[in-house]
Amino acid sequence: MNIETFRIFCDVVYYQSFSRGAQMNDVSQSAATQAIHRLEAQIGAQLLDRSRRPFFLTPEGQMCYDSFREILEMFDSVVSRVRANKTSDGGAIRVAAIYSVGLHDMSKVMQDFMKENPRTKVRLEFLHPDKVYRAVVNGETDLGLISYPTATPEINVIPLRSEEMVVVTPVGHPLASESQLKIDQLRDVNFIAFERDLPIRRETDKTFRQNGVRVKVVTEFDNIETIKQAITVGLGVSILPLPTVRSEVEQGSLCSIPLVSPQLSRPIGVIYKRRKVFSLAATRFIEMLGGNVR
Repeated sequence: MNIETFRIFCDVVYYQSFSRGAQMNDVSQSAATQAIHRLEAQIGAQLLDRSRRPFFLTPEGQMCYDSFREILEMFDSVVSRVRANKTSDGGAIRVAAIYSVGLHDMSKVMQDFMKENPRTKVRLEFLHPDKVYRAVVNGETDLGLISYPTATPEINVIPLRSEEMVVVTPVGHPLASESQLKIDQLRDVNFIAFERDLPIRRETDKTFRQNGVRVKVVTEFDNIETIKQAITVGLGVSILPLPTVRSEVEQGSLCSIPLVSPQLSRPIGVIYKRRKVFSLAATRFIEMLGGNVR
């Protein structure tokens, strides 16, 4: 019974998959299965009920899962503290970001950070919001950069800023000449929406409902860049964060109009796993993003 076995068991349970749990720990599926069998033999109780698919935790398995996760968090915290104490430079910082935030935030920050910390690598990947949370919880990334960040029993949030949301239209659209807009002026317009499972879509839909406004959703996309292209070719209008359209507005390819009633904003934050201990370099990276480690 060791840390590696605890980690395999927790990953198998979290992913509801022996193959995925094995993959996360760089072992074969057979090795993961044998490790859990040995664990059950040592504890003297069945931890996983395999009579149904997917398997589920027995009461004893739930107790072990909760306790093993606490042990792993304490172990990882100690390792992080030792490494942070050993060196304040070098190593790598793993960052997962949603595309719209990463694209507009990370370029300059990474350039400035690498000039200041040339021995520290920043590994950046772009993921769907749900996958950012999953990567943080499973220790696959150190930091998640996300909109509408939500704290959970496993995740802390560092607020960074709020971005003004504006109505974005094609050049020449009837609304483009307005100096400001109220939400009811969007009633029955052709609207380009985000996909329904994204937080920004849920917030936009909530605003429409609260104000009794219905729009004609002509198409849905999962990212801001595609929405901007759809607006440019005249498919409709949308509500987007101002920083993400500023360059197109300055170039004259899109128009943005302030939304004043109600005013909307998109919160941006960093998420990280609770009890995470950051190196000095990681702390500095968060500061350069605009946040403070609490």
